Amino acid sequence: MKQNNQDYDSPWKDILEVYFREFLKFFFPKIEKDLDWKKGYVFLDKEFQSIVKEAKTGRRHLDKLISVYRKNNQETWLLIHIEVQGTKETDFSERMYVYNYRTYDRYRRPVASLAVLTDETVSWRPERFVYEIWGCEASLRFPVVKILDYNNSEKKLLENTNPFAIVVLSQLKAMKTRNDPEARTRVKFDLVKRLYQKGYKKKDVVQLFSFIKGVAK
Repeated sequence: MKQNNQDYDSPWKDILEVYFREFLKFFFPKIEKDLDWKKGYVFLDKEFQSIVKEAKTGRRHLDKLISVYRKNNQETWLLIHIEVQGTKETDFSERMYVYNYRTYDRYRRPVASLAVLTDETVSWRPERFVYEIWGCEASLRFPVVKILDYNNSEKKLLENTNPFAIVVLSQLKAMKTRNDPEARTRVKFDLVKRLYQKGYKKKDVVQLFSFIKGVAK
């Protein structure tokens, strides 16, 4: 039975809100270092939902748009549009482009569109949308993280103290045990045990276990 995309994405959305800085530090460290975390950040879910409703790109996704501050002498916004993509889509790059320019059009702020791909198609790596006509060109290139790229890094993931190391490991285990319920149960138990071994606080264990259950249903 095919997993519902909305249910599939939900664990990622929840974990992003709790560990946003850790997310950037794990997947996009250059961006994390460039932000002024003392000034905080704001999730703009309602604003982004309005942008998505205006965009004519077929299936709708409610992802994360966050207002942050860079380390510079001017007060400005860096709006980060995060995509967590679970299945291969032919119009994915176009959707990234549309969401990016509509966000810029609304706020007139620099917009960094980031993609995390959790699909299982190794060759699918969308990173750019471009069209050209009569010498006029419009394009968007965006950073992409592919969860499958961590497939042979289990030891490093287990040693890493960033919560997203467990998130990635959970996602990979979920892929491998999709058709083996007993194996999934063992995996969930093992991952939770490792959380305690790593010394995570109870609230973090609960949060991460919720994610593990969500992706390994």
